[in-house]
Amino acid sequence: MHGLRIHISGIVQGVGFRPFVYGLATRLDLKGWVRNTSAGVDIEVDGDNDVLDAFIKALRDESPSLSQIDELTASFIPAGGFITFDIIHSESIPSAFQPISPDVAVCDDCLCEMLDPNDRRYRYPFINCTNCGPRFTIIKDIPYDRPKTTMTSFTMCPDCEREYKDPLNRRFHAQPVACPVCGPHVWLEMQNAECGMRNDEAIQETQRLLVAGKILAIKGLGGFHLACDATNSKSVSELRQRKLRVDKPFALMMHDLETIERHCFVSTAERDLLTSSAHPIVLLKRKPNRILPKRLPRTKIGSV
Repeated sequence: MHGLRIHISGIVQGVGFRPFVYGLATRLDLKGWVRNTSAGVDIEVDGDNDVLDAFIKALRDESPSLSQIDELTASFIPAGGFITFDIIHSESIPSAFQPISPDVAVCDDCLCEMLDPNDRRYRYPFINCTNCGPRFTIIKDIPYDRPKTTMTSFTMCPDCEREYKDPLNRRFHAQPVACPVCGPHVWLEMQNAECGMRNDEAIQETQRLLVAGKILAIKGLGGFHLACDATNSKSVSELRQRKLRVDKPFALMMHDLETIERHCFVSTAERDLLTSSAHPIVLLKRKPNRILPKRLPRTKIGSV
């Protein structure tokens, strides 16, 4: 039985790396611990040489898709005599630097939950898990842990806390985890005053206002999005005047790929981009004789 000390740097916080290490160590029956530090991720494990070699290989080959390992150093040390494998408290290192993952588009699993009337997060717009959701926008300091994010003021309810602590749950150590009971809420304000509508009622009223031709400021991660009905030429023209954007395209959100293909030409490469996990804005060529006003060719798939 030998001990192994590993340090990993790169984008390894906020991407489910510690839960991944926990699951890998459990699978290989290794004992020890993993923790975040201001300089990356540290791991100590006990095991046979062959298993430790397999562990190092799997750290590189099977790491979460959102992670990026820039450097991995490993050295043998005396066995620590561990009897379990644990995720232990993070450690702050003065002057250390650690890159943080960007915010990640909502994943398919969370979308399915959000659209399921039987799910407790039905129509909850702040849904997220280890594989998606805010990262860089909410962090205040490193290491990346909930107390060092803007989510620290939202105390997890028993259901969310149970998910957060369950190694088999995809929200295991997902720092922004929340639900309608314990997380942020939506409300609607009219002329700088709260109108009293919250949550689903506020969302439905927002939809009605957009259909009626109104322009709304929707607060999201990183700032406000000015939104209007893209099929309403008058609303689009008014938004152009307010933004002083006479010619520059606006980003356009559509419900799904089928809707996009009704309005735009979509190549195979563009389709792959639109349906990728990043869900980026993609510049597309507009089809003629469509109902959309001109100068709106930038498109992405939306979730609402």
